[in-house]
Amino acid sequence: MIGPAEPVLRVVEDLGEIPAARWNALAGDHPFLRHEFLHALHATGCACEQTGWLPQHLALWRGGELAAAMPLYLKSHSYGEYVFDWAWADAYARHGIAYYPKLLSAIPFSPVTGSRLLSRDDDGRARVLDAALALAREASSLHILFPPEAEAAAMAAAGMMLRHGVQFHWQNPGYQSFEEFLATLNQPKRKKIRQERRKVAEAGIRFRRLTGTDITRDDWRFFTRCYNLTYRAHHSTPYLNLAFFERLGEVMPEHLLLVLAERDGKPFAAALDVYSQRTLYGRYWGAIGYVSGLHFETCYYQAMEFCIERGIALFEGGAQGEHKLARGFLPVATRSAHWLRHPRFADAVGQFLSREARGVEQYIDELNERAPFKTTDT
Repeated sequence: MIGPAEPVLRVVEDLGEIPAARWNALAGDHPFLRHEFLHALHATGCACEQTGWLPQHLALWRGGELAAAMPLYLKSHSYGEYVFDWAWADAYARHGIAYYPKLLSAIPFSPVTGSRLLSRDDDGRARVLDAALALAREASSLHILFPPEAEAAAMAAAGMMLRHGVQFHWQNPGYQSFEEFLATLNQPKRKKIRQERRKVAEAGIRFRRLTGTDITRDDWRFFTRCYNLTYRAHHSTPYLNLAFFERLGEVMPEHLLLVLAERDGKPFAAALDVYSQRTLYGRYWGAIGYVSGLHFETCYYQAMEFCIERGIALFEGGAQGEHKLARGFLPVATRSAHWLRHPRFADAVGQFLSREARGVEQYIDELNERAPFKTTDT
């Protein structure tokens, strides 16, 4: 009698080799983990070997079925990650040790929490994590960014060091209107938001929220122009291109929201959000001119109204941004896991992460004390 086939684990450089339906069965409804999103990054030249993101995705097969997977890259730099390890790379360089290439499990250019060990069971998750750690012995290190808490705990149990960060998220408990949300804020914050929205309206700015196939080719061109302007304003090079955005519009339109600001009937600013039934992720924005409060309206208030209309419970505001606190976003701890092959550097980094974690915990406590919501005596 023939028993079940032994699991086979492969390193996949071309995600096109894996059927989208099989990958997506593990990814669930998380839009950034979907085959369409990741493959679009690779196929349009945004995250590929030429840009320092060599795909090394792990795929575990059992009897012809994809049982587990892990998005994984061999990186030659640390750009586009949002968990900063430049100081570690510099320390390696000063001691004549190569930090690059390193292994990275993350969604390129996207600081969003989500599973990195895609599997239906614990055995599959353990196998791909073990495989990643084994591959890391041929590089300098392994870094897994923004895993959920349960997966981070499994990574720590496997000998990885945990790092903590902070993002700002907005919760929608079931508001019926934006005014109902405003009513939960203390008076100064409520007044400030109304003033910001009024200034934008008085400047002649009007908004359209476009979803899916309603986003036209001209809309994508204008948004990409805005996206590029934002990067140039920060003296940085854009990671993404028009081909990528247009491809997203073709392969996963049901997850896209484009907020388009217009003045005198002409586009003036735009913000792109990605969403699922439960979560909206704020991603990119830009404008061709300045209007006071325009950034907050385009990126936050319009997206909040969309969440309220659609019953979306969570709005992840992206990386950093303490200014979000005053607008109803509360601090949330994020996690990353790290394994360094060099034992003395691993020890030094471990000590640093322990001190940093205490600082992050204190910072979150301080932010919560400044939360904008009414208290019982307000």
